[in-house]
Amino acid sequence: MADGNGNGGAAQEATSAPSLNALGQYLKDLSFENPNAPRSLGPQEKSPNIGIQVNVNAKQLAPTDFEVSISLDAKAGEGVDLLFKLDLEYAGVFRLTNIPEEQMHPIIMIECPRLLFPFVRQIVADATRDGGFPPLFIDPIDFVALYQQKAAEAQNANAPAGN
Repeated sequence: MADGNGNGGAAQEATSAPSLNALGQYLKDLSFENPNAPRSLGPQEKSPNIGIQVNVNAKQLAPTDFEVSISLDAKAGEGVDLLFKLDLEYAGVFRLTNIPEEQMHPIIMIECPRLLFPFVRQIVADATRDGGFPPLFIDPIDFVALYQQKAAEAQNANAPAGN
């Protein structure tokens, strides 16, 4: 029996609505080094310098599917005083449907990593804790600023040489 209040049109409209779906998430690579153990596990005279570098990469797998990965390198200390070094690559496969072409790249490089980040943060905290150190809780990352920075670097790289 036909529904008199137009729900058939709403169902058709819903199928053409933009959507972002996470099809899967996975740890691609994880390395934790504690090169100066057991000395590094003892009391430290001062807090170590902690350096963190983050990169986002994406690869198209199918017309609507993309693998997005967050690469994170973290280290505490320098040289002979290195406490730990952590390298992590965490990825997800995302399906983007009915999204305008001009919005695809920002969604892939901002929204997808934003969805992955809580898992990355937990893996880093667990790995540092399991390595004998207090858990390293990474502050939230501004993926919009990271995207804008990468876009500016790409634009500068493509700019003609100065006068």
